[in-house]
Amino acid sequence: MSAGSSSNKQPNAFHRGAERLVFGSRPIVLILFAIVTIVLTYFAAQLRVDAGFKKQIPLQHEYMQTFIDYEQEFGGANRVLIAVMDKNGDMFNLPFFQTMENITQDAKAIDSVDEARVRSIFTPNVRFVEVVEDGFAGGNVIPQDFTPNSEGFDATPEQFATIKANMEKASIVGRLVAKDFSGAMIWVDLVPENPEQGVKVDYNKIAIQLDEIRAKYENENTTVAIIGFAKMVGDITAGAQSVIWFFGLTIAFTWLLLFIYSSSVKLASLTVFCALISVIWMLGALRLLGFGIDPMNMLTPFLIFAIAVSHGEQMINRYRGEIFFGGLEEGTPEELSHRTGVDSETAARSAFRALLIPGSVALAAGCIGFAAILVIPIRIIFELAITATIGVALTVLTDLVLLPVLLSYTRLRNLPRKRAYRLRQLTQFDKIWTVLAKFSRPVPAAIILVIGIAVWFVAERYGEKVMIGDAQKGVAELRPDARYNQDAVLISDKFALGVDIISVIAEGPPSGCTNSYPYMELVDRFAWHLRNVEGVAQVMTLPMAAKVVNAGWNEGNIRWRVLPRDSDTLRLATQGFETDTGLLNADCSAMPIMAFLTDHRATTIDRVVAAVKKFREENNAWHGPDVNLRMQLAEQTASGDVPEEGLHQVNLRLATGNVGVMAAINDEVRAVKRLILYMLYAAVFLMCLISFRSPRAALCIVLPLVLVTELGHALMVYLDIGMKINTLTVVALGVGIGVDYGIYIFARMNESLQAGKPLTEAYFASLKTTGIAIFYTALTLAVGVGTWVFSDLKFQADMGVMLTFMFVVNMIAAIVFLPALCRWLLRPTEKIA
Repeated sequence: MSAGSSSNKQPNAFHRGAERLVFGSRPIVLILFAIVTIVLTYFAAQLRVDAGFKKQIPLQHEYMQTFIDYEQEFGGANRVLIAVMDKNGDMFNLPFFQTMENITQDAKAIDSVDEARVRSIFTPNVRFVEVVEDGFAGGNVIPQDFTPNSEGFDATPEQFATIKANMEKASIVGRLVAKDFSGAMIWVDLVPENPEQGVKVDYNKIAIQLDEIRAKYENENTTVAIIGFAKMVGDITAGAQSVIWFFGLTIAFTWLLLFIYSSSVKLASLTVFCALISVIWMLGALRLLGFGIDPMNMLTPFLIFAIAVSHGEQMINRYRGEIFFGGLEEGTPEELSHRTGVDSETAARSAFRALLIPGSVALAAGCIGFAAILVIPIRIIFELAITATIGVALTVLTDLVLLPVLLSYTRLRNLPRKRAYRLRQLTQFDKIWTVLAKFSRPVPAAIILVIGIAVWFVAERYGEKVMIGDAQKGVAELRPDARYNQDAVLISDKFALGVDIISVIAEGPPSGCTNSYPYMELVDRFAWHLRNVEGVAQVMTLPMAAKVVNAGWNEGNIRWRVLPRDSDTLRLATQGFETDTGLLNADCSAMPIMAFLTDHRATTIDRVVAAVKKFREENNAWHGPDVNLRMQLAEQTASGDVPEEGLHQVNLRLATGNVGVMAAINDEVRAVKRLILYMLYAAVFLMCLISFRSPRAALCIVLPLVLVTELGHALMVYLDIGMKINTLTVVALGVGIGVDYGIYIFARMNESLQAGKPLTEAYFASLKTTGIAIFYTALTLAVGVGTWVFSDLKFQADMGVMLTFMFVVNMIAAIVFLPALCRWLLRPTEKIA
């Protein structure tokens, strides 16, 4: 055996203690693993999909405080829109109105629906008002005598003409009725979630009920389009079920590549088996912690499997060196052919000792890195971080304890043939390793570092353009041709609004809409200001409706379509509006300004939010993130201590509606995207420093990760993928997984350096013994996640591309840039032969 072999290297006290603990009573170890696996398999089988609206929002954010304060009064962002469209382009026929009425009733029966907030042309909260000779007249849009589902009822053209006129008087064309009268819409608000009080919403069940409504009423004459968070969750969950098939495909590809690499059914099977144990343990642990699995987190088991395979492949690589050649696979083929291997138990013990520290360091760095994403104050991220951290921590046990114990019992058949196969593997890449080893020489290393700095600079500048939030229209998690996104396009085309709503809450004094003209006038100016922002399709607010009523009191003259300054006249213009219109609260101390956007792309959201902030700063209409002005003024009014100027104060608070939620999430991502990466780098640096006891060695491992991360950001810009919660976490996970390559290469190279070999020779030895394993690991992981591009879920396909890129490029960066960094950071003055 060579002088640098692990078998000749004396283990320290830690290694000896760990080895005695693991191998001293192998049957007990296996029995304990079997018991734990059976128990956790039982709990994993009970795991259920658990989606939640509030799990996906940062509840501590300023916007979400507004959301929570007014969720009960004005509804939240949890709305479903059901558009019923006549395929012939004309809704004024009896079958359409029969269908519309039936769907309205069925929508009220959906689980967790707030019936009082259901709106359609058939609900009593949708009314029209008109000016007549004696004053005002009004009523429901659908007259009482129009009963399309009554037996024997036959609609007349006059009735349809009346309904059409009522729709126009009610100003619902473009909102509840299509602009071209080709269909109508039903708004369905779900009850607010409150898990603490036992109020949970089963989104998958709601999605199933919505699909049943579609299947029941959609036919050759009618199209039913449905969008909203509940429907999106249902569609994502349905698409996520294909994850099981992709998981199976990944396992098959992984096993095949491991078999090609090891030429052993047993070694390939044991590696996959231990990786699956990691996944089962993680899922069982989630159930024990009381978690479900969110559809957005269904990719985490893939990542844990990939990490486990990565480390397992290193273990069997080292095991083969011991069992075939009795140590490290160094030397010429002739020298190796004269060396003898050791028995399975000795080989497993040696592999365990050799990889215990680098494997533990790599996995610990991954654990700390995944825990870093806990800085994002969103429940779904908390669950993902806990899931990934537990999964990686358990991989330490399955890959560094269970796998070597199982290997110690393994008897390989046809050992001479497998040994000859390994010898060919070790020599067939020698020319490549010789070329790569030259990268550690001073001049090539300097050139590589210059190229790396230039690439980093360009990637960093280009990657800065990555969009925070959605970069495309529709739901980014689904493909553009998915039914949900097609429905969203249809609703956007046919109506002046969609589900993309941002509501700014105007807080003021009690009865502000009747007693304070300045309050109403500022809100009206603000609504006009928003209507002129690019991306805003329509704005709704109480002052707009009050101006129409004021004109009605003056013979409908358009000159009177203004806000009356006199409080009595102002009261006359607003007193007819009830809270169920959604335009005001009970004492009119708060009014939502609802802006319907053309899409929810990050650029649109940022533009609208910036316009809101600009207006409120210029008009002194902002009192701070922790101020509820209406509550303050109400308390002052009740005590008789309200100042005169307080009667006209306005506080414009961002924001409710689903776009308000997206804006808050985008803010959180923007605030922590760099912090998370810095924490990841710091975690990797710290673990490498502890392991290798050299800050320069730690830099050699970390800096290639920095380069690859910036390249990943540039790829996101190129592929038009926005930086969202799931993409941010995948980039973080990619860094956590990518560090493995550098750690294993450097750990092996460090052994040779400590044995007195020059850097170039040490790097050649590292490539020769671990390079093939590193290459196969990257290939295995890339092929596994590369199959995701065929997923029904676009975000899974995007993550497949991103992770494939991260795995492969991290491997290349570790092989190319690590030796160049080592040359100039570790051995700059070493003489080159």
